[in-house]
Parts: sequence; structure tokens; C-alpha cells
Amino acid sequence: MLNPALLSLALAATFAPAAHAACLTDLEAAALVANYMAKTPAANPEGLSREDGECSRAKVNKFLAQQMGATQVGYKAGLTNPAVQKRFNTDAPVWGQLYASMLLDDGATVDAKFGARPLFEADMLVRIRSANINRAKTPEQVLQNIDQVIPFIELPDLVVAAPPKLNGAAIAAINVGARLGVLGAPMAVQQTAAFSDALRDMVVVVKGDGVEIDKGKGSDVLEHPLNAVVWLVQDLGSQGVKLKKGDLISLGSFSKLLPPKPGLKVEVEYQGLPGNPVVKVNFR
Repeated sequence: MLNPALLSLALAATFAPAAHAACLTDLEAAALVANYMAKTPAANPEGLSREDGECSRAKVNKFLAQQMGATQVGYKAGLTNPAVQKRFNTDAPVWGQLYASMLLDDGATVDAKFGARPLFEADMLVRIRSANINRAKTPEQVLQNIDQVIPFIELPDLVVAAPPKLNGAAIAAINVGARLGVLGAPMAVQQTAAFSDALRDMVVVVKGDGVEIDKGKGSDVLEHPLNAVVWLVQDLGSQGVKLKKGDLISLGSFSKLLPPKPGLKVEVEYQGLPGNPVVKVNFR
């Protein structure tokens, strides 16, 4: 059930003037979150600058935290794959916040209509081992400050009425579409050059009902997936935010954004990592 204060703001926003090119107002942010919770398309944030997108993200997360139980567990780095950047007419990553209630166990069964604009993609999480991560400037330095690599099928929700019109700033404003994700078995990190190379060179295969439907490489994410953490450290740091021990970081997409369908069984295999780990989700 929606928080009454959020509902009141959202109803007020329904009758407010159309959005203009600036940070979303509290009313507009509340309306977006009300749509998110109802799984109905929201109005597109339009004409936002990068700063507007960041300001809007903060307001959206203020309301999201009220609805999600306020337990933030980490961050989502988005638009870290050049192919996905091209789709959204941007040339830089963005980030959003992850909440505990978004994370599901391996093999979870999820409604195909889990959001207003539901999609799925092959992703990966890492867990921060030390606050020293905030000084990391290379994948090798990141590797020294994480203790788990976790297979991850992200289930984003682009939430707006017209997703093709989204750009980088608008993606930031909608918290990078964070909705749900399915975690595989954590892998202990090997702090070796060979393990770093395996992350870069792995082939990530997406199968639907046992048939390959897409694949990508570790290097598709900023030439090395741990560069997503390097970027995130720098961007958060510029805003006075630090990563902390235990934070989970979603690195970005190793596949296309794909549509879920009722009855579809999806698995993602990380070929080239020790044991070729797999994570699965089922749609109903």
C-alpha cells in the first residue's frame, strides 16, 4: 500500500502543470514513484540536464526508500555498455540505488509483468570488502577490495510511458530502472591477474528455454567489468558519497535488454569463470 503522504503528493501531481526542463519537483518525483509502485507507466522526465537528472534521482530515492523499507544495500551502475549507451543516446554511465527488497534468490519465479516496462538482462554483482575501494583507480585495485563476485540477472523496469525517449539524465532520474534482480551463488574472489583476466574475457551466455538468445563478453562493460566500480567510485566521490564494506554493486549489462514472457525460463552462464557459474529465473 502506498504511503498516504506519497499518495497525496502523487494525486496533486496528476493535476499539476506539465514537467519542464529542470529537476523534478517533489510532486513529480512522488507521482513517478506512485506509478512505479502501481506498475503503471509514468510521465517521461523530459529536457533534463545531467545535474537535473542527479537532483531528480535524489528526490525519487527519498520516496522510494519510504516504499522499499529504506534498506539500501548498494548501487547499480547503468549504461556501462556502449551498445546500451547508444540505445539511450548518451555516452556516459549513470547510477542508481539498490534496496534489499529488490534482491531475489537463484531460481526465483517472477511475474512477467513485474513492472510497468519490465525487461531482463545479464549482469553481475560484486561485494565490497574494504572502504579502501574508494581509492581504487584500476580493475586490479578494485579486485583487491572486493570479496565476492555474484552472478546476477537484473530485472529492470524502465517505468515511463515512452522508454525510447529516455536519455542518460532521465535514466538517472528513474533510479536507472532498478526494480528486481536474481542472485546466483557467490564466488570467492581470487586476487590474481588470472582472475582479473577471466572477468574481462568471460563469455556471458543468455538462454531462454534452453536456447541461446544473446551473449556478451566481460569486456563489453567499459573494457573490463571492474571499471564500472572505478567509475562509480569517482562519480560518487564527486558528490561526497563513499562506498562501504558490504555494499553490493551491479556492474551493468552483458546482454541486450530483453522482454520477459509468461512461461519463459532464463539462465545466464558465465563461461570462463571458475566452474562456469549459472543463475536462473522463471517467468510466470
